[in-house]
Amino acid sequence: MKKLVLSLIMLMALTVTLTSCRDTKDKTEDAVEDAIDATGDAIEDATDAANDAMDDASDAANDAMESAEDAAEEAKDAVDGAVEDAKEAIDGAVKDAKDAANKAVEDAEKTGTDAMKKAADKVKQN
Repeated sequence: MKKLVLSLIMLMALTVTLTSCRDTKDKTEDAVEDAIDATGDAIEDATDAANDAMDDASDAANDAMESAEDAAEEAKDAVDGAVEDAKEAIDGAVKDAKDAANKAVEDAEKTGTDAMKKAADKVKQN
């Protein structure tokens, strides 16, 4: 009977030991799977974040290019406007100079004609 009791106690101890080793093995496998899943999720999140950052950088670069193009277009328009204003000012100055020269010629002709008439009148009187 003693042998039977001792044998039963030995079998129970062996059963508990094997069962608890199996539980530990299962827990370790679960922990490894959880770590692999967490690592995969972290890599996925990092990839998404990197893609988002690249998209944001690309959008910012495109916005900067558009702003530069707009600024260049505005500068071109300003230069075109300044050239047109300068052309109009030059045309106006040329017209004014031409009008002044014509008036000076007319005044000179009138003065010359008046001087000739006075000289002719003096000759007639003498």
